[in-house]
Amino acid sequence: MIFRITPGTLCTLCTLRALCTLCTLCTLWTLRALFTFCTLSTLCTLGASIALLFATPTLAQSSADLTEPTKTVESEDEIHIIGHYNNGVGTSDAASQGYITPKLIEARPMLRPGEVLEYVPGVIITQHSGEGKANQYFLRGFNLDHGTDFRTSVAGMPVNMPSHAHGQGYSDLNFLIPELVSRIDYMKGPYFAEVGDFASAGAANIEYYTSMPKNIAEASIGSFGYKRALIAGTPAGTPAGTPERTQAGTFRADHDDKRWLYALELYHNDGPWQNPSDYKKINGVLRYSHGSNADGITVSGMAYTGKWNSTDQIPQRAVDAGLIGRTGAIDPTDGGTTSRYSLSFDRHKAIEGGTFHFDAYAIRYRLNLFSNFTFFKDNATAGDQFQQSDERSIFGVEPKWVINHKLAGLSSVSKFGLQLRRDNIGRVALYGTAAQQQTSTTREDKVQQTGVGVFYENTLQWNDWLKTVAGVRSDFYRATVQSNLAANSGQGSGNIASPKLNFIFGPWAKTEYFLNFGEGFHSNDARGTTITIDPKTNAAANKVAPLVKTRGSEIGVRSEVVPKLQSSLSLWRMKLDSELLFLGDAGTTRAGRPSRRQGAEWSNRHTPKSWLIVDADLSASKAQFSDDNSAGNRIPGSIDQVASLGITATDLGRWSLGGHLRYFGPRPLIEDNTQRSQSTITTSLRGGYKLDEKIRLNFDVYNLFNRRANDIDYYYCSRLRSDPAGATCRDGSSGVDDIHFHPVEPRSVRISMIFNY
Repeated sequence: MIFRITPGTLCTLCTLRALCTLCTLCTLWTLRALFTFCTLSTLCTLGASIALLFATPTLAQSSADLTEPTKTVESEDEIHIIGHYNNGVGTSDAASQGYITPKLIEARPMLRPGEVLEYVPGVIITQHSGEGKANQYFLRGFNLDHGTDFRTSVAGMPVNMPSHAHGQGYSDLNFLIPELVSRIDYMKGPYFAEVGDFASAGAANIEYYTSMPKNIAEASIGSFGYKRALIAGTPAGTPAGTPERTQAGTFRADHDDKRWLYALELYHNDGPWQNPSDYKKINGVLRYSHGSNADGITVSGMAYTGKWNSTDQIPQRAVDAGLIGRTGAIDPTDGGTTSRYSLSFDRHKAIEGGTFHFDAYAIRYRLNLFSNFTFFKDNATAGDQFQQSDERSIFGVEPKWVINHKLAGLSSVSKFGLQLRRDNIGRVALYGTAAQQQTSTTREDKVQQTGVGVFYENTLQWNDWLKTVAGVRSDFYRATVQSNLAANSGQGSGNIASPKLNFIFGPWAKTEYFLNFGEGFHSNDARGTTITIDPKTNAAANKVAPLVKTRGSEIGVRSEVVPKLQSSLSLWRMKLDSELLFLGDAGTTRAGRPSRRQGAEWSNRHTPKSWLIVDADLSASKAQFSDDNSAGNRIPGSIDQVASLGITATDLGRWSLGGHLRYFGPRPLIEDNTQRSQSTITTSLRGGYKLDEKIRLNFDVYNLFNRRANDIDYYYCSRLRSDPAGATCRDGSSGVDDIHFHPVEPRSVRISMIFNY
């Protein structure tokens, strides 16, 4: 086997590495021995990256034997007229993998920016606090909290935050501008070597345009003080861009050009709350691209700041007693401020027999969050409000190669790369506060955390009906914690290997079949790896492992045998060595009990008429702790059933119409399942009217039927001043066990005018 790669120094080591991985596939589950070799190979990866990084972009055409033909995404959408998703036969390596086109974002109303992830079948997005805070995510029986086991990236930059002040894997998408999204690649389960930490349940890569198909000037107003202004475009004289990456990681050839993209968003919203959110944000993007999709450079700058008041979850007993309404607050001084500034660099180049891709990024992030979930339980006078503060700088590089070659005469593609990330956390702290004034310090830490991952993945086409995708990744983490309490300072480190193996059979009669196996992991908060004393109680505390193994398997089928219908069905299982159990949203997670999950997903895309698109998804799962414990074996917050129905009608003269219904079912709130939430159904509607070729109006209605449902529910102990004296909770502490909920926003309307210039 010979790889002919332009950077000649790469050849020997990378060929040995490929052979090493391929030869050990028969003993896939013992691939941990590869860790040392893969770590050494990062030197090769870094050296070759530098060589290609500074090569001048040329109008190079991709090699003719690339896995995907050269064509624009616009032509793909015409071929796959089920235009909200590209989930056709032959487009992915699992029934639960696919990508979302911008047409869906245009067609469906969206209450919050983070709801772009709700377009991933089976994902539910909610909120339990102020609008500027990260959303709550649910998928495959996971209460993902603010992103713990779902990895998200935007324009090549990671969103999840390890060792975060509020929760591990915190994923705040409020800086996202939906109109800039060119595509969303999604995958579920730990079957893909290219994604590592936070990706056990799934991952989504959100890509931005490098130039706008149409320049946009948009003004919106709506219920509850909603106002939004957006301007986004590409200067005249530069051609419209196309989405960049193919699913194989290659780049399509395109004309050579230099192009800019700019966007500025101004936003305000009070929400329906008795204590207005007064959420204000300023959001900007500037991108420069040079070269083609086969050989080019993109530099992106982003800036976002936000400030808001919070109406957090409230106790059911306070509403029942008439102390507050459903949209009221116990502590009106809750709220927060946040900012995110980033600069990223993307270099992609067609090399002989494949492609090279290099991402580098720098992010400056801050959050100050004030919350009060237990009210007067710990402090009967001033209340239990606390401040979580996070200030960090993030740096990362991610070089990757995709190489087309022959293996034993068979067509093969090898993908390998390095992912290096450093989080310099200048302050991650928890303070006691009253009306946002600090009264005490619970803990204050500095953390330096480094993660290194190397991966190799080989796709082999055995014949016209069998393809395999086999891979392995090795990850190493190291963190240094400097705490205000010396006993909690120290270093934590760990490494883990994650093998993957996928089989794709067919297609036969426009139907293909999948078997997917893989191991993954999630990381724990670095502070938990060095802790010896609980800073709040002064009791002895147990350290947690830095990295926790997850294992998954899936069987799936995808078919287009019914005309104008794409349908995918998958049955899956997953085991976790340790569940990151969420503790009543008190801002902490801890390594908990082992768990298992299993479920089924069914996704459908139907175009009964050329002007009508129907998207329908069903998901059912069962999540349980897998050990014996008298508390019970149900996992709090794990959703059992999810359903989604979207209908879009276009080309109705000047009109278009889109509706979306989502359902997420009841879920256990405590381990013994004696307390459960209600189910939630919401319906939204978008009507569009074209005044002329350049101006259109959108009319959006949220919670169309004004249902009194809950966005999220918890069950835990809190205390109100009106509670009976001497009341105690299950754990013996002072207070009352109760359901605490955040309501779905009542019916609201938004009107937007969009001008294309």
